[in-house]
Amino acid sequence: MVWIKLFTSAVIIALVTEFAKKFPLYGGIIAALPLISLLSIFWLTIQGETIKQIQTFTMGVIIGLPATIIMLLVIYVMLKNSFSFLIAFLAGVASWGFLLAIQKLIFVKFNLHL
Repeated sequence: MVWIKLFTSAVIIALVTEFAKKFPLYGGIIAALPLISLLSIFWLTIQGETIKQIQTFTMGVIIGLPATIIMLLVIYVMLKNSFSFLIAFLAGVASWGFLLAIQKLIFVKFNLHL
């Protein structure tokens, strides 16, 4: 089963990146689709995971969205301002981790449970 998941996922990613080479804007829009989330939910279901586990996974995706949006904005702005890809990438990942840490502190401070 792992090989089927790897192959299917790799083919989808390869197709999206090839499409993005020819049509970068539309490739980005397609890449923004919840492909990974939906594939993960599909594979979790096929593997027989419980609805509760899939629900918890889905909430994790929702919680991760703000940090992902900030990461992508940081990368975009830095690339637009002529920073190297590596610096923009590292700053984006750092901002992602920082925002997730801030979210965790907020959840702990306000005793929020998921």
